[in-house]
Amino acid sequence: MASFTVGGQHYRGLEAGPPDAFNHSFSIIIECDTQAEIDRLWAALGESGTIEQCGWLKDRWGLSWQILPKQLGELMNDPDPARAQRITEAMLQMVKLDIAALEAAASR
Repeated sequence: MASFTVGGQHYRGLEAGPPDAFNHSFSIIIECDTQAEIDRLWAALGESGTIEQCGWLKDRWGLSWQILPKQLGELMNDPDPARAQRITEAMLQMVKLDIAALEAAASR
């Protein structure tokens, strides 16, 4: 795992498994403050790439990205297990993550 900042944006990289061509064992995680930022990055990185579930996509070169809202970890680690479960279930139904839908799941 590596953390770094580029242009004021914090990134975390996770590499696991044997050296290989790009696959899910190496991905770049981008945590976004707003839905507009998620939408912009999703459109740019997903162009000519492959869209996947739960905020994952592969860019045109096959590099895996996770485009996540910053508050996702806090929402999923809610001390109320039923609330955390609702948030997790909502996220698992998504392709591009939707902050409003995750927050709605939290407040049900």
